[in-house]
Amino acid sequence: MGLSSPTEAEASATEAQPQTGASQTGLRRSMEARHLVMIAMGGVIGSGLFVSSGYTIATAGPLGAVIAYLIGAVVVYLVMACLGELAVAFPVSGAFHIYAARTIGPATGFATAWLYWLCWAVALGSEFTAAGLLMQRWFPGVDVWIWCFVFATVLFTLNAISSRVFGESEFWFALIKVAAVVGLIILGGAALAGFHPLAAGGYPSFGENFSTPDGLFPNGFTGVFVTCLAVFYAFSGSELIGVAAGETANPGANIPKAMRTTVIRLMIFFVGAIVVIAATIPYEKVSVDESPFVTVFSMLGIPYAADIMNFVIITALLSAGNCGLFSCARMLFSLADEGHAPKAFRKLTKRGIPMVALCVSMLGGLASLISSVVAPATVYLVLVSVAGFATVGVWMSIVASHFIYRRTFIKNGGDLSTLPYRAPLFPLVPILAFALCVVSLIGIAFDPNQVAALLFGVPFVGACYAIFYFKYGRRRSLKKAIDA
Repeated sequence: MGLSSPTEAEASATEAQPQTGASQTGLRRSMEARHLVMIAMGGVIGSGLFVSSGYTIATAGPLGAVIAYLIGAVVVYLVMACLGELAVAFPVSGAFHIYAARTIGPATGFATAWLYWLCWAVALGSEFTAAGLLMQRWFPGVDVWIWCFVFATVLFTLNAISSRVFGESEFWFALIKVAAVVGLIILGGAALAGFHPLAAGGYPSFGENFSTPDGLFPNGFTGVFVTCLAVFYAFSGSELIGVAAGETANPGANIPKAMRTTVIRLMIFFVGAIVVIAATIPYEKVSVDESPFVTVFSMLGIPYAADIMNFVIITALLSAGNCGLFSCARMLFSLADEGHAPKAFRKLTKRGIPMVALCVSMLGGLASLISSVVAPATVYLVLVSVAGFATVGVWMSIVASHFIYRRTFIKNGGDLSTLPYRAPLFPLVPILAFALCVVSLIGIAFDPNQVAALLFGVPFVGACYAIFYFKYGRRRSLKKAIDA
């Protein structure tokens, strides 16, 4: 598939109709709305909620943590609204960089794709490693690398069979995590209301822990601002709906439906869980070494709470790895389809799986795994922060692409009523989303734990632009875009 000029892209959008057959790329349109929702939920609900929420509460305080997650939910809604319109207009697999290439420019599309691929490839290793470490709770005599190999084999197999098998497996992976979050909200909420028959000793009432000895914001409102950066990363993964758009049956109907459902559920699950955790555990006692979910279930007196949540967190990590491997393979396939990666990545199996791209993505994940095991802790933290930088960068690319797309569409005389889905409140939504993302990146410079992301991420993006112009040349790329 060649790059299209903005004018041609807008024209094609006016003719976008729901499709049920195979896409032009050869990937199968076999996933439905429920698969898209669970893919997005699976990509989002992970260590950012189960583990890092403890850091958020300890830093921002109970009320500050709730506010931070509300801000994160708003940003996700804004980005998803923009993504929904683009995904329906351009329902192709691995579509983030294609949005940017067709609206902003080929070089931006190239940089966006490699940035997002790097994000998930690096994250794969950390997900496998963390899951292997958690398995030592039950099997202390088994080396971590063995579990990593087992998990990598299982996820590779699920992705290699078919996109529908991936969608079904992710549906059930995500369902376990969703059940854990719903259980926390219901049982924890009931306990805060006074119903806690198994709890030993006293149990706090709702609102008791929100008024801390140091006020509503024990570390000042700056703590809220700093944690917003971590919260943005916790919400990363919602954009995976755009990656799977090319393998979605009837994208005009299923993608908007999945977008709305995902945003609503994320707001309920994330904010609801944080409210319960913040109201249950005193902020000064929240530990980043133990999942707040484990602490809450233990306080409720539920037997084997630690083992139950250990299993759930392992499932969460594998689910995120499952989504990450899917995303990596589709990004490489899409890059090759645009002529910006080796042609071998375009090869599909009879089931429509980009096998070469899948294998290379898995190798990238295993390489990251090795580095995360043998490298110093500081290097590991750099890799994690770079993943957060990449997420925010991709979000900025999405909303900027939508802004330019809609403006060009209107300028060329397009009729908005012909769009199967359009984001509301244009241009406020993309402008506000872009501004909040920029603020979060500026804030990274003031956070010693995350500043490494700028030191590595900015040069990486610059290198992507340099490689693109050096290898393809600006004139050649633009000519290709016009002729495609």
